[in-house]
Amino acid sequence: MHMKVAIIGQKGIPATWGGVEVHVDNLSRQLGSLGYEVVVYARKHYVTKAAAQDFMKQHSNVRIVFVPSIHTKHLDTISHTFFATVHALFQRVDVFHYQSVGPSLLAWIPRLLRPRAQVVSTFHSPDRLHQKWGVFARTMLTLGEQASIRFANKTITVSRDLQRYVLNEYNAQAIYIPNGVNTVQYRRPSMITAEWGLQEQGYVLMVSRLVRHKGAHYLVKAFQGVETDKKLVIVGDSAQTDDYVAELKALAEGDDRIIFTGYQSGQILEELFSNAYLYVQPSESEGLSVAVLEAGSYGLGVLTSDIPSNVELVQNKGFLFENRNVDNLREQLAVCLSSETAVEEAGRLLRSHVNANYHWSSVAQATQEVYEKQSPTVFAESAAVSARMQ
Repeated sequence: MHMKVAIIGQKGIPATWGGVEVHVDNLSRQLGSLGYEVVVYARKHYVTKAAAQDFMKQHSNVRIVFVPSIHTKHLDTISHTFFATVHALFQRVDVFHYQSVGPSLLAWIPRLLRPRAQVVSTFHSPDRLHQKWGVFARTMLTLGEQASIRFANKTITVSRDLQRYVLNEYNAQAIYIPNGVNTVQYRRPSMITAEWGLQEQGYVLMVSRLVRHKGAHYLVKAFQGVETDKKLVIVGDSAQTDDYVAELKALAEGDDRIIFTGYQSGQILEELFSNAYLYVQPSESEGLSVAVLEAGSYGLGVLTSDIPSNVELVQNKGFLFENRNVDNLREQLAVCLSSETAVEEAGRLLRSHVNANYHWSSVAQATQEVYEKQSPTVFAESAAVSARMQ
C-alpha cells in the first residue's frame, strides 16, 4: 500500500497561474497515478470548489482540501500553511511536503508532533531576494530557508543553482529535482485572434505574475524603443501588487502594440505559446522558471536575463541579456526580431533539451524515491554535473 502525502504551501490546484501551483498540479497528478494517496491544500480565493471537484473526479487518488487563511499580503501563505499542517496532523499522513521556503517555516511542527513521518521541503526560489518584501518579511523568509534545511528530512531544489546556493549558504546537501513539462498541444490561432487580433509569429510573449522581481517593467521600457510591427503580449496579473500593475499599464500607455491579457490558462494559453515569435523572461531572480520550460517545450526561441538559473537552462540554446539592463535588453530584442532563422534554430535546440531532460513523470519518479528514503536516480547524472560545478 502506497503512502499518504500532504502537499502544503501552494495556493491550490487545478493551477490557473503561479509556478509553484503548476508544479504541485502536475506532481500530484503523477503521484496519484503511481498509487499515492495525495492531499493537496487549497485556498478559496485561488480555486473554486467546482474546479476542485472536477479535478478530483479525473484524479481519484488526489483529494483537494480547503482550509482557511488570513487573506492579506503577509499573512495569507503562513496562516494557510498553519491550518493545513494542523489538519494534516490528524490525517495519518506519511509525508508532509512543504512547497517553498515561506511555508517551510512551519516544518518543525510535524517533526515535533509526528516524528515518524517524512518531512520534505521543495526550495523553489530565493524568495527573500524579491523586491515586494519588506525587512520583516525578508527576515521570516530567511528563517524559512533555514527551516527548509534544518527541519525537513530532505530538501529538494528545482535548479542546480539553488542546490549550490544551499551548499554555499548553509553547508547542506539538497537534492536536485527540476520542474517539468508535459507533451504540448499545438494550436492554431483562433481565440487569441478573436480576442486580441493576434496572428502566428506576430508577437513577443511574456507569461508571469506581475510582481516587480519578474521584470516586466524592463521589458515594456525596452520594447518601446524597438521598431517593429510585432506586438508585445504580457500574460498575467496582480499578485497583491495592484500598484505595480497600474505602473506597468501607465508605462505602456500610448503604445497600442503592448497588450495585457490578464491571467490565462487552458486552450487560450496553449494558443499564446503555440503562435509566439519569441518568448522573453526578464526576471531579476528565479528558481527554475516553469514558463521558460513551457516556452522551450513549444520550440520558442527564448530571451532571458542572465541570472544563473536562466543561464543553466538556455545557455547556447537561447539568448541572454544583462540582468536589469534595459538598454541591453532592447539591443537583444532588436537582434532577435531581425534574426528569424537564429530564433527558430535556438527554439529547436531548447525544445530538444527540455523534452530530453525535464518531464513531470521523471520529476514524480525522483520525488517518490525521496519519499521512500532512497537516493534519487532519475536526476543522478545532473546532480553529479552540479557537484562538479561547485
